[in-house]
Amino acid sequence: MKVVNLFYITLFLVCGAAFGDEPLYVVKDGKVDKATEKGFKVWRASACERCHGNNQQGLVGPSLIESLKVLTYKEFESVILVGRNEKGMPAHIHLEKVDKTTGKRKVDLLYAYLKGRSDGNVPKGRVRSFE
Repeated sequence: MKVVNLFYITLFLVCGAAFGDEPLYVVKDGKVDKATEKGFKVWRASACERCHGNNQQGLVGPSLIESLKVLTYKEFESVILVGRNEKGMPAHIHLEKVDKTTGKRKVDLLYAYLKGRSDGNVPKGRVRSFE
């Protein structure tokens, strides 16, 4: 129990600074919070797997598991919203829109999901919400 609590406290301290007072993502018994599940749905709806692979391992595009270990949030946001045309990454400006159910921008939801995958805490494949 103490290890789990320590994990959530660490997650809160590391991720809370970028996203206010709430943690970036929460994982309990292999399931995720509603916002992280929405991030997975943004991933699927944007067809990111075409270039980055079903499990973010990389195909013609880079592995996002590895990329999100070094990219800052601001760098990620720029890559998604502005793109990197020289590397074949199109802009996804539509992800600037706010998701009606969570009140968060879709780019933020996507970041939380992918950061959880990169950290090794969010499981591969379809994720389900515990909420």
